Amino acid sequence: IQPLITILIFWFVFELGFKSAPVGDFPFILWLMTGIIPWFFISESLATGTGSVVENSYLVKKIVFRVSMLPVIKLLSALVVHVFFVLVIFLVFIAYRIYPGIHSLQVVYYSFSVIVLLLGLTWLTSALMVFLKDIGQIISIIIQFGFWLTPIFWSLQIVPEKYHIFLKLNPIYYIIQGYRDCFIHNVWFWEHPLYTIYYWLFTLVVFVLGALVFTRLRPHFADVL
Repeated sequence: IQPLITILIFWFVFELGFKSAPVGDFPFILWLMTGIIPWFFISESLATGTGSVVENSYLVKKIVFRVSMLPVIKLLSALVVHVFFVLVIFLVFIAYRIYPGIHSLQVVYYSFSVIVLLLGLTWLTSALMVFLKDIGQIISIIIQFGFWLTPIFWSLQIVPEKYHIFLKLNPIYYIIQGYRDCFIHNVWFWEHPLYTIYYWLFTLVVFVLGALVFTRLRPHFADVL
């Protein structure tokens, strides 16, 4: 309900209040939705996944329970909500008489891409939070900064081109831009080969690191908790 209300507020403010100029040929609210909906999924998964082990400490002490599933459960829970909002994107586009084409099907690819990244991140952060309780607050701060440092409310085109390379080092940019490629720009993901390779190299490193850290620290969870 909360993300839905947020989107309705944005629609009221930017479409009826400020009457924001279209981005290209698309109403500002459509451009904003394709960026903010994947961000909702990312921020929710990272925030809840980070605290999943500490919040369920009573399960950690049960030998038969696979603790590594706790971040996965949080991720799947957020994914259910995300699927609903992806359907909302389709409905709102249709309401504006803009019909998503075949490129919109690759939203499945971008969803899978961000799930792999988030799984590695939440394994890493949830394991570290058992020993460093401030990790949760640090992640909250990173999420706040990440929202404004990622082109969600603003377009990369307003930034001088010489700084684009630095902003694109943020892997979340790949996901946000990917969703807009699906619904607005009609661009396939393989049309950005170098950035796609960079994203997957970064993601695989995070995934492996997260899995290794979680596996190494897992035997000590019960003692600390």
